[in-house]
Amino acid sequence: MIRKIFKATSLTVMALYLMTACTNNPYTGFTKTKEGVYITYHQRGEGDETPQLNDFVALDMIYRLKDTVIFNSLELYEPLEIPVIVPTFQGDLYAALQMMHIGDSVTVAFPADSFYLVTAGMQQLPDFIKAGEPMFFDIKLKAIKTAEQVRYEYREQLQKMKIQEQEVLQAYLEDQKITVKPTASGLYYIEEVRGTGPRPKEGDVLKVHIAISMIEGFPLISTFDQEPMDVVYGEPFDTEGFDEALGYMRSGSRAKLIVPSHLAFDSLGQGQIIPPYSTLLYDVELKRILSPAEAEKEREKAQQQAEKLAEEARLNEQEKIDQYIQQHNIQEQPTENGIYYIETEKGQGKQAENGKMVKVHYTLYNIEGKQLQSSKDMGQAFTFTLGQGQVIKGWDEALLLMKEGGKAKIILPSSQAYGANDRNPDIPPYSPLVFEVELIEVNN
Repeated sequence: MIRKIFKATSLTVMALYLMTACTNNPYTGFTKTKEGVYITYHQRGEGDETPQLNDFVALDMIYRLKDTVIFNSLELYEPLEIPVIVPTFQGDLYAALQMMHIGDSVTVAFPADSFYLVTAGMQQLPDFIKAGEPMFFDIKLKAIKTAEQVRYEYREQLQKMKIQEQEVLQAYLEDQKITVKPTASGLYYIEEVRGTGPRPKEGDVLKVHIAISMIEGFPLISTFDQEPMDVVYGEPFDTEGFDEALGYMRSGSRAKLIVPSHLAFDSLGQGQIIPPYSTLLYDVELKRILSPAEAEKEREKAQQQAEKLAEEARLNEQEKIDQYIQQHNIQEQPTENGIYYIETEKGQGKQAENGKMVKVHYTLYNIEGKQLQSSKDMGQAFTFTLGQGQVIKGWDEALLLMKEGGKAKIILPSSQAYGANDRNPDIPPYSPLVFEVELIEVNN
């Protein structure tokens, strides 16, 4: 539900806050109901009807902290409708909704911790939430619908989307001047490069590149910048349209596919990414066809090569660390676990301790000096509970040496990072890692 955090808040929201809270008691001005809901009314609606469990409610809703709007339903493309469920904790949003009448405009207050950790089911608080701070929901109840009404409206909407799909597909075919006729199933197979050799047989392993996008042009996935995928021909892999198309290809073939929704995800769609009744576009290249025996031989060869490289990395790891230490003139001695902790700026705040939540910025490098990741580049500090195994071993140990405001460089041997695991091409097995870490905040 959370789309983004707005840095500034409107005068209207600030006015609501000033009416319902004060510096010392954020619940001042609120009435506590027998259901445990802290609520204040700004406008009373009419009628006696209130939402019941499993009903749906149409709302205007803002939820926010003291000085930060987190979500504003007025910025959505469609009106906000949510189901009324059993309250997740005493005095939560759903308890408040069951008290309201159409036309009511209210503000509800409760701890942000409860919303994120209980209602939203998150494992830890977002880094912009401080433990214990209040959260405010500004709500106007616009309509109440039964579950049956919502199902009916959804069926109507699906029917419109089904008709619209055909209109969009026809417009695409005309715009792209596509004259290829669909197969009996409705798949459009447009061959761009004719391959050689026989077509695949059931059980063959196909080395395939694939790129998928929505018919409107939104890209979804592509493997053309990495190793081709292994697809066992005859076994369901992606969509019916893709699986059918593979049967028309030979080694070296490249084709574009237009896959209508009945050969893809039909009325279900795919999560939040692919809506119901969505036609998909594919770019497919069949690089090679291997028999099961050939594919097994290649897998064994690749495994042997990977094991050889991993063993070489294991034997050479300490030498790489020693070279780094010498090149950067590091005088500090490693801990018993081989961790080098080089303090670059002494912190003056609270000491990091096991069991406390810490917020950090970090930049990760491999031992050769290539930057691999940075929380600053992502614009998002990283929050976790220290000493709970939520991060790699070296972090749980090294951050215990830091105080708020402190900065350090941390060199971790692979035993304190990802060990023999192959994380990705930049972090193969037995990779020592270098972190630049800034400890921003320590919370209980």
